[in-house]
Amino acid sequence: MSKTLDAFKAKALRRPGVKREYDRLAEEFAFLDEVLKARAAAGLTQAEVAERIGTTQSAVARLESADAKHSPSLTTLRRYAAALGCKLQVRLVREPAAKYRASPTKSKRP
Repeated sequence: MSKTLDAFKAKALRRPGVKREYDRLAEEFAFLDEVLKARAAAGLTQAEVAERIGTTQSAVARLESADAKHSPSLTTLRRYAAALGCKLQVRLVREPAAKYRASPTKSKRP
């Protein structure tokens, strides 16, 4: 990162609302970073990945973006991973007790 971008980021993250949203999106951005690094390591363009999985370059661009309106299915993510010579792994990781929040609806058990 350039010094200007680093300074801008540091200044922005001093604002509580920005910091909260940045932290909320950290996992999503980490995943997107992993996706982009995997494609780069495979030496493929978005168009080449699209051809391998039978879609368009613009669909791959949406998959690789942080656009909240687009949420790819697990099937799409598996096909994307396979096109890169990778395997998709999805895991649930327990949050520390302090961060755990129960859902607002209670389940009704018979």
